[in-house]
Amino acid sequence: MRKASPRTILVALCGLVAIGFAFHWLFSPSAANRKPGRSDIPPVTVAAAETRNVPVDVEAVGTVLANATVQVKSRIDGQIVAVAFKEGQIVRKGDLLFQIDRAPYEAALRAAKANLQRDEAQLDNARLDLGRANKLLAKGYASQQTHDAAKAQVKALEGSVAADRAAVDQAALQLGYTEIRSPIDGKTGPYLVDAGNIVKAADANPLVVVTQIQPVKISFSLAQQHLAKLHSRMAEKALNASFRPHNSSREVSAPIDFIGNQVNADAGTIELRATYDNAVLDLVPGEFVNVRVHLDEITNAVVVPREAVNTGQDRLYVYVVTADNKAEARNVDVLHRSGDMAALAPGAVKPGEQVVTDGQMRVAPGMPVKIVPRGPGA
Repeated sequence: MRKASPRTILVALCGLVAIGFAFHWLFSPSAANRKPGRSDIPPVTVAAAETRNVPVDVEAVGTVLANATVQVKSRIDGQIVAVAFKEGQIVRKGDLLFQIDRAPYEAALRAAKANLQRDEAQLDNARLDLGRANKLLAKGYASQQTHDAAKAQVKALEGSVAADRAAVDQAALQLGYTEIRSPIDGKTGPYLVDAGNIVKAADANPLVVVTQIQPVKISFSLAQQHLAKLHSRMAEKALNASFRPHNSSREVSAPIDFIGNQVNADAGTIELRATYDNAVLDLVPGEFVNVRVHLDEITNAVVVPREAVNTGQDRLYVYVVTADNKAEARNVDVLHRSGDMAALAPGAVKPGEQVVTDGQMRVAPGMPVKIVPRGPGA
């Protein structure tokens, strides 16, 4: 059998001595005569309940979306001979982006015009022949068959001329497609095809992507329980989203012009979108912003600090310090939390009553408490 070391024996003796002291403290005759003194009363900090109007705001995290995104592609085949913009440039609708070689399409237009000119000349001659056939038929010098053939020739050439004019229009349209212009106001992305490359109308990849960032959309979701109030305020044209751009010290507002048509069944939320003009480009698509939406206002509400509201087993409650400095627990219903304040349903707490804001963990209902000042920075 292994013997205990002197260190182990010493630790055991110290433990026995500590147990002895504790036993003597708890069960000696003097222990029964000890009474709680002033130092045993828990210290608490308090704040007075107030009456004020409380805005009912809800908050969410929103995502900035581009108002429109266009993948610019070629509508014809050809070689890019010039790029007329810089990557990341702000462009306007109609600004030239790419120039495709015009020579093949100018030649095709000249050929179409030549065909039109030829058929128009033939049509003029056929009409003269028809006029002569009409005179000869009236005098009996020409047969009906000859007249009908001249008339058919005129109609055939009229069709050819119409087809030639359509071919000219098509060739002119194709020539116009050699200039690829921006379809929207926006900001260009990086070059996806450089000058010198051959592009085709059937290419799947774009030449560049133009993103409209003035205005932008801010997409966010709110709980479905707010739907009725959201629709009501939208009908009143009073539904706005407030947020603070990343480079601004002030909050700005944008009208909410879209409420989704379907609730997200998994999250129980509905999507909303606000349109922001983004005049100084202080928002970028893909960016996250904190959004606040004003839904209503509670007038003359009894307000206490948020930290005064405690969570019980089945109810929320606050501790009110009575006139004789005792803690009285009162069940409350919180109508809304705004910032660091909570608006309570009327009846439980009266304006001016002192509620415990710190030290609740050491307090029990009916226990005396000692009010102490709030510490610095509290």
